[in-house]
Amino acid sequence: MDDKQSSKEFEQRVKALEYDKRMLQAFIRGFDDILGSVREPLVVLDSDLKVVKANHSFYQTFRVKPEGTEGMLIYDLGNRQWDIPKLRELLENILPQNSTFNDFEVEHHFETIGQKIMHLNARRIHGESNQTQMILLSIEDVTEREYYKRHLEELVEKRTAEIRVAREEAENGRQIAEDALCEIEKLKDQLEAERAYLQEEIKLEYNHENIIGQSDGINYVLYKVEQIAGSDTIVLVLGETGTGKELVARAIHHLGLRKERALVKVNCATLPSNLIESELFGHEKGAFTGAHSRRLGRFEIADGATLFLDEIGELPLELQPKLLQVIENGEFERLGSSHTIKVDVRIIAATNRHLEEEVRKGRFREDLWYRLNIFPITMPPLRDRVNDIPLLVDFYVKQISKRMGKAIEIIPTSVMDALQNYHWPGNVRELENVLERAVINSSGPKLRLVDELRAQQKDLSTTQKTLEAVEREHIVRILDQTQWKVSGKNSAAEILGLNRSTLRARMRKYGIQKP
Repeated sequence: MDDKQSSKEFEQRVKALEYDKRMLQAFIRGFDDILGSVREPLVVLDSDLKVVKANHSFYQTFRVKPEGTEGMLIYDLGNRQWDIPKLRELLENILPQNSTFNDFEVEHHFETIGQKIMHLNARRIHGESNQTQMILLSIEDVTEREYYKRHLEELVEKRTAEIRVAREEAENGRQIAEDALCEIEKLKDQLEAERAYLQEEIKLEYNHENIIGQSDGINYVLYKVEQIAGSDTIVLVLGETGTGKELVARAIHHLGLRKERALVKVNCATLPSNLIESELFGHEKGAFTGAHSRRLGRFEIADGATLFLDEIGELPLELQPKLLQVIENGEFERLGSSHTIKVDVRIIAATNRHLEEEVRKGRFREDLWYRLNIFPITMPPLRDRVNDIPLLVDFYVKQISKRMGKAIEIIPTSVMDALQNYHWPGNVRELENVLERAVINSSGPKLRLVDELRAQQKDLSTTQKTLEAVEREHIVRILDQTQWKVSGKNSAAEILGLNRSTLRARMRKYGIQKP
């Protein structure tokens, strides 16, 4: 009996190892396709801490070549310039023992690129056998951001010292001192306001790890993000509630020219209408009942940075002209003040409303709609990206399990089928909530659903359409998303999987013309 049991266990271990090997080989094969375009440097290590693969950004950032990197011990790269004590401690002690994830910052002198401050994020990747594992190391250069934070307080101290000297000088230097004092007060106010805001913000991982998916819809969103991130153009993010519009805003900010500053956020739907103006533009002491001191608004805090106006469709009609004024000339006044303040702010807005319909109903200004709708990006609903659901489930189950101290390793096929067949009116946010309840309900390694997810039953009496009508609507929707680009890279023909001549023939057949 013992021999049979031992033989069975041995066979199971062999199968697990073979599965792990195939999984890791598939991961390496897909590395360039999936992660090769990511702008952050990424490197994959094997269990012996030797380099298996790195993306193009890694080689470009650290000025090394694949032939001198792959197969090398991570510490030996570039004549041991990667022999960083803190990295060694993490990889050899902390990470193998008690964690699948760790991130930290190190300041180090690299021979090829000089003194840098790097944010490193290490994550274990292991299979069923727990004997085969790899480590994914992502790296972000935060040198400029950290130096900016360090030097801002030094600048305040330096200016303050200059004021003390200037006050002791002759009468003709008094005006210089007053101007410097105004500058110091502005710097102090902005520094304190930004500190207070950052303390309220929840720390998020940088965006590309949160926009999860490989569907055509998500790939097109990421293409649009990279296309617009390097400019200061206003972006309008559209999509149903729970689709991840804020993640798109954060992705644009972190890939943009203002990434060293904070992304300042205002949710226009969560504040009472009488407080939104103060939140956006600030107020002076005594401007209204309860205004016991002067307060900077989010536009002043975001001067030189990016302001994310979430749920812009909820902005009261009476405040829309003031927002339009800031967008057009960068000027506004605090509540209770006649002094005009000028700011340089990049604006990203988001809404789940159909703003054109709101304009027709008189609930949204037409001129503000035109100013916001320069570069729209539509986040697809979860029901239109069913193939992304397994990736999202894997991500959230691991994240939730770690937070709750559980080890969910098996997701039954019946559970995954139920998740993929559900309509998801609440989109990714609803999916995350369903998975959290499932993890709470699971006592062993297998995920168990609490919610009864039923596939949507369509009412044929109200939704019945001909095949041609459905095809025409789908073609028009994709053409709108691609700004009527028929052929070429990221065009409607590419997304639809048609030859351009075939697509043009369909457009002629259905009478589809560019508006």
